[in-house]
Amino acid sequence: MMNKLKIASLGFVFILALQACKQKPAPYSDTISEGSAKFAADESFEPIVDEENYIFKALDPKAQPQIIYKPENDVVRLLLQDSVRVAIMSRELDSDEIKVLKTKNLIPSVSRFAIDGVAVIVNKASNDTTITVAAIKKMLNGEAKSAMNIVFDNPNSSLVRYLKTLSGVTDFKLKNIFALKSNKEVIKYVSIHPDAIGFTGFNWLDDPDKDYADAVNNIKIVGVKDEDNKKYATGYYKPSQETLSLGQYPLKRNLYIINCTGRQGLGTGFEMFLNSDRGQRIVLSSGLLPSVMPGREIEIKKK
Repeated sequence: MMNKLKIASLGFVFILALQACKQKPAPYSDTISEGSAKFAADESFEPIVDEENYIFKALDPKAQPQIIYKPENDVVRLLLQDSVRVAIMSRELDSDEIKVLKTKNLIPSVSRFAIDGVAVIVNKASNDTTITVAAIKKMLNGEAKSAMNIVFDNPNSSLVRYLKTLSGVTDFKLKNIFALKSNKEVIKYVSIHPDAIGFTGFNWLDDPDKDYADAVNNIKIVGVKDEDNKKYATGYYKPSQETLSLGQYPLKRNLYIINCTGRQGLGTGFEMFLNSDRGQRIVLSSGLLPSVMPGREIEIKKK
């Protein structure tokens, strides 16, 4: 009788344990093509990232990436704090940042999916149509006397970091150089100020939304020459897929997706999509340069 009671008790405990296991939530709720996950993206690339995300969700309706757009400094901070595990930005992580992630057992997978040009823009009424890289550097570090106001997006952006690296300046303190809040504001400001010169990502100019399309129509892109480019030292070039591909346009930056999930989740699914033929075709249609040029299928019919 006692043995039967023991067996019954053990059986009851086993059933309770089995039910507890069933009720225990899975460690992750997302897969490559389903679920929700937070990503952080540099707000400088909102147009292309939004377009990629729209098609990604259309192809996999159960996939719902929640993309947080922030300045580059904030994107990196969110990643290092483990608030997000996927980031989209225009630079790779440095050695110190990688060390921080490794202390949290987060190993980043980094892949480039596009190349963007940094466009130099002026008002349509301006007589300026060309500029050299050397002249841009002098303007930014105060060596060139200019009455023009130089504008770019917010101080924590990837564009500001890019311009500081280009000019060798640690901080822009000149009175005629100032930051606004966004790329849209830069475009709108230049569109109504003939004495302004602005810097913005080319991805904001190729296919603008209605809320700033009129401003884009009232600015023009300046041709840029890099006299240190041995192959193309004499020509002025504007950003385009051709000039970026040939190495003619000097002001360019890579777009990376940094995936620290370390598993086959939604972050990996989005990373794979960006680098897929479909994802690269979206980059191509946006006016940016794909990391890998999509192939063209040609059907030959025999008569």
